[in-house]
Amino acid sequence: MPDRCVDTTTLTVLNPATEDVVATVPAADAADTDRAVRRAVTAQRAWAAAAPADRARLLRRFADTVDAHLEELAQLEVREAGHLVGNARWEAGNVRDLLLYAAGGAERLNGAQIPAPGGWNITFHEPLGVVGIIAPWNFPMPIAAWGTAPALAAGNAVVLKPAETTPLTALRLAELALDAGLPEHVFQVLPGHGSVTGRALVDHPDVAKVVFTGSTRTGREVMERCAARVKPVTLELGGKSPNVVFADADLGRALDPFSFLDNSGQDCCARTRILVQESVYEEAVARLTDAIGAVVVGDPLDEKTQMGPLISRRQLDRVRHFVKDDAPGPRGTAPTGPGFWFPPTVLTGEAADSRAAVEEIFGPVAVLLPFTDEADAVRLADATPYGLSGSIWTRDVGRALRVSAAVRAGNLSVNSHSSVRYWTPFGGFKQSGLGRELGPDALTAFTETKNVFLSTEA
Repeated sequence: MPDRCVDTTTLTVLNPATEDVVATVPAADAADTDRAVRRAVTAQRAWAAAAPADRARLLRRFADTVDAHLEELAQLEVREAGHLVGNARWEAGNVRDLLLYAAGGAERLNGAQIPAPGGWNITFHEPLGVVGIIAPWNFPMPIAAWGTAPALAAGNAVVLKPAETTPLTALRLAELALDAGLPEHVFQVLPGHGSVTGRALVDHPDVAKVVFTGSTRTGREVMERCAARVKPVTLELGGKSPNVVFADADLGRALDPFSFLDNSGQDCCARTRILVQESVYEEAVARLTDAIGAVVVGDPLDEKTQMGPLISRRQLDRVRHFVKDDAPGPRGTAPTGPGFWFPPTVLTGEAADSRAAVEEIFGPVAVLLPFTDEADAVRLADATPYGLSGSIWTRDVGRALRVSAAVRAGNLSVNSHSSVRYWTPFGGFKQSGLGRELGPDALTAFTETKNVFLSTEA
């Protein structure tokens, strides 16, 4: 968890659209992390002993409290992350929905009865203890809730480390949890730097599991450090998702530029590799040229804005590194004043194995590549180290099923760009991660299964 910041005692939160300072937040050090985990250990024992119905009731109250503060949370997300205000409202609502969904699971976390010669086996799902969650900056609220909500519902305590650039909504959610009546120290937020706070959380002997969302490079380090302690991890890492468009597809829907421009392209599921069948390639170029030229980039608080800034100067520099000034392909426009702006961009002159076509850029940049037939489409779709998500566009149901089965990715959509639903499992293949989040089995990922044999012999 490397950190290039010299001052590790504070976090300076900038508005990505203006570069104004929004807040300065104290950064937790290793000693702060140790104290937080120790408090969580004590709080978790009482929380786990509470009746599942009582945990569910408090989580529903937490959801209601979040719902009452949706606009406040959304405005805070706009200021710290540069998200469009409409998107930020959806993100706050997603936290509410995740809490409600997890609350329902708390009362249905049942074991099994397995007959055996001379008796019965009974299984129990017991909470792990303290869960450390390291959340990213691209979707600070929802992804923090992906782990927090089911972990709490299953009877664990949570220590959440938000990203350095976006700690404010997480801190506010912790306050709202207390307002809703959750016991003190069951849900704590520790802002800090990855090299200090994140590492201390991962290494702490009383943290029973780590959930990390971020880059594949840092995910490897988290996994290595947890492996040394035989500590389970869930990793949601990078992506370079293909958008496979066959000639018979609805091109208007398939080539929606917001499949890769949503959140300014800062989305692991962004369809940044647009694979188009040769016979409609030139039409795809023309459609994308018109579409991205019309995208309104600007003030995230303006309801008419369609794309906002990147998160930071560092991220802007990274995106610029991938896109040469003379690179062929259509581009839109972006503001030139203060803020971290980059125009919507489609690259058309890249080789299929170029860095821009294979590596995750994490910005509003897509690469357009032609393919010949179904086999070639699958080959190109899998030609990256990642396997998180993707789309397949065709009116041929048989082809859709064949390609879905062949492509190595954890979440695929046919004739849709949607990847994430809180009621279905989410996670990646290959270097996109390990484990699954969300869905009906989310709570069991935060438990240990205990088997007890009961003898019935006289």
